[in-house]
Amino acid sequence: MYVLVMAGGAGTRLWPLSRKARPKQLLDLTGKGTMIQATVNRVLPLTAVEKIYIAANRDYAPLIQHQLPDLPPENIIQEPSGKNTAPCIGLGALHMAQQDEVMAVLPADHFIADEEGFRQALLAAEQVAREGYLVTLGIQPTQPETGYGYIHRAEPLGRYNNHTVYRAARFLEKPDLPTAQRFVDTGEYYWNGGIFIWQVSTLLEAYRRYMPEFARQLDALGQAIQAGQPIDGIWSQIQAQSIDIGVMEKADRVAVVPVDIGWNDVGSWAALYDVHASGNEDQNVVLGTEHIGVDTRGALVHGNGRLVATIGLDDVIIVDTDDALLVCARDRAQEVKQIVDWLKENQRRELL
Repeated sequence: MYVLVMAGGAGTRLWPLSRKARPKQLLDLTGKGTMIQATVNRVLPLTAVEKIYIAANRDYAPLIQHQLPDLPPENIIQEPSGKNTAPCIGLGALHMAQQDEVMAVLPADHFIADEEGFRQALLAAEQVAREGYLVTLGIQPTQPETGYGYIHRAEPLGRYNNHTVYRAARFLEKPDLPTAQRFVDTGEYYWNGGIFIWQVSTLLEAYRRYMPEFARQLDALGQAIQAGQPIDGIWSQIQAQSIDIGVMEKADRVAVVPVDIGWNDVGSWAALYDVHASGNEDQNVVLGTEHIGVDTRGALVHGNGRLVATIGLDDVIIVDTDDALLVCARDRAQEVKQIVDWLKENQRRELL
């Protein structure tokens, strides 16, 4: 199995720790090394490091090489600019097309508690992919979440590696709360975690069928890469598109492997709180600093070594860095992106 790790995200909802120069996938947020290191280590029992590729903005290549010294340097695929997941995955597939192996596509910045369960699900998906399906892992929902897309399952396709696998009926965008509740109540819907498994030839055929213009551009990219020529000119003409909209929502041979593996996309400070939340009496999570909490419950405190003291606070997030301090209600953590947008609009690049 080949593995493509997508590491191009900006992680803006984890500002002020996650910055343009060092986004969340290059940070240690869970105590298991940086997010990208944890992602690679998670799959190493299944494949050789030589079969793992990282796709990221070229600016991140030196940092990735430093964090993953055993990875062959040529396995870092440098995107000239971000174009969303469909072009990113297509560019990665070009490096594996000669072998026509099964290819697993993984985001670099997710947390998975049950790593062995994750690997067993990948092995099940690999078997299904060899039958010509585009396969995705469906995350068993724990609540009616409005921040994720959903996958609706159809009839079962069979048992693979002790997993019941279903045909995927449709992919749905982020729902409102009543719709999300209905999804969860039926037991037929899963969160879309953006984890995909397919044979390279199956993917390339899907591009030709559902994204024909991009397929032609991908051919040109492949020719340029084989000739040792720069790809910037071709890449600049490619339209940004997600693999969900470009391929998965249109394809008819799509399968979903349901999993319950303690998945978390670490997409906000509130999500990081959930990763670390324990049964301690005050329910506070303290990372990277010392915290004195007087009548304080349900707080996430992420510091840079300075003592943080709080009095009479519930369900807050406090993130202290050298040049910025964030304080917000935990249930409004998704709105941190508004701060980043304000900084962009007001040309505060030194804080991005």
